[in-house]
Amino acid sequence: MTTLTNESLCALAMSEGRNWMPFTANRLVNGRGDHRVVASAKGPYYTMADGKTVFDTLSGLWCTPLGHGNPRIADALRQQAETLDFAPGFQMTHAPAVTLAARIAKMAPEGLEHVFFANSGSEAVDTALKIAIGFHKLKGEGGRFRLIGRERGYHGVGFGGMSVGGIVPNRKMFATVMVPGVDHIRHPYDHAHVAFSKGQPEWGAHLADHLERLVALHDASTIAAVIVEPVQGSTGVLVPPVGYLQKLREICTKHGILLIFDEVITGFGRMGENFASQRFGVTPDMITFAKAVTNGIIPMGGVIVTSEIYKTFMNGPDAAIEFAHGYTYSGHPMAAAVAHTVLDIMEEKGTNAAVRALEPILEEEVHALQDLKSVKDLRNIGLTAAIELNPLSDKSALRSVQLFERGLEEGVLLRVTGDTISFGPPFISTPDQIRGMTAQVRKVIISCEKDF
Repeated sequence: MTTLTNESLCALAMSEGRNWMPFTANRLVNGRGDHRVVASAKGPYYTMADGKTVFDTLSGLWCTPLGHGNPRIADALRQQAETLDFAPGFQMTHAPAVTLAARIAKMAPEGLEHVFFANSGSEAVDTALKIAIGFHKLKGEGGRFRLIGRERGYHGVGFGGMSVGGIVPNRKMFATVMVPGVDHIRHPYDHAHVAFSKGQPEWGAHLADHLERLVALHDASTIAAVIVEPVQGSTGVLVPPVGYLQKLREICTKHGILLIFDEVITGFGRMGENFASQRFGVTPDMITFAKAVTNGIIPMGGVIVTSEIYKTFMNGPDAAIEFAHGYTYSGHPMAAAVAHTVLDIMEEKGTNAAVRALEPILEEEVHALQDLKSVKDLRNIGLTAAIELNPLSDKSALRSVQLFERGLEEGVLLRVTGDTISFGPPFISTPDQIRGMTAQVRKVIISCEKDF
């Protein structure tokens, strides 16, 4: 009898397409062999099955800011599994979740004091949207059913998040089942006015006034909430113009509309503050979070809400369930234990300050790529950046694949979507690692320029 190795079993399963991968060209990846299979990870690096070591330029998927293989996090996971591996979150709770909620509320902007746990960014967004609808209904304004998203926004893949999201390829297959009553404000990016901006563009605050047009069209009495990412990450790091988020806040307050900040990417330090809302000086009514809260080790997400929202739900008979919503794994004890340890490490290492120190280095290095002939735009804020390349009409998809493949060859794991390469390196990166990353990216782009 022939015994197959793990490597052989993996290759066989890939050849048969057993693992249907998300947001992936499955047939292409399954045919590429070991250099698309991750074997291990340590610090800011992955090691592929073919032995190649690559720098993690996007902290996994914006979710591993402390890097990989941290022994303290592994110990916390093991210890919690040995103590309390699971407890129902319905009609009972446990100390790790209770104390984590209090801790996150303390980190949040003033006035955001209550946390509802979910398991991902997608779940957090759908939870926030349901809270918004329920809040207005309980306030006697059940006619407020509309939800306003933004063009090029990404809010996960639940039906609610997909509906308020504004990335066309994510929506077109499911157009017939979108949540009714959703509209979108325009995004704040205009290449002609903001190209090669460093940090927040000075131009564009007036674009927030598009929300007033939607209010005039639908009437404020029908609008429940507006949801935006403070920095639009998944679409390619679109940075809000100076004053733009403040205007959105003013308009929402004026018309009694809840403002939700989707901070699944920006929460827990990516902007050099606990939350991007604190960096930009704008306090929303709700914040969604996920990803970095557990360093990507175990799924967790949630929504932070104001006391007004929380107290509005806390009515009726004491024995009544106030909000008929939740998940089997909401506030999972192992996720909560990991989150505590992650936040401990962030505090001890001073990762907010580390991000602020790395930000000018990333900015300088990325903007130094402006001399490349295929570069259309460069933009950055916090420890995020993006390189937008000149579009190639019918060849952009092929170039994306080649950029990714050449990146692996050069030792960098790239996040390429369409014509844009996005960056969100780990907070533990050194200045030399940031410089090395951009040097390798320069090689990758030059190599691809020869073919397109």
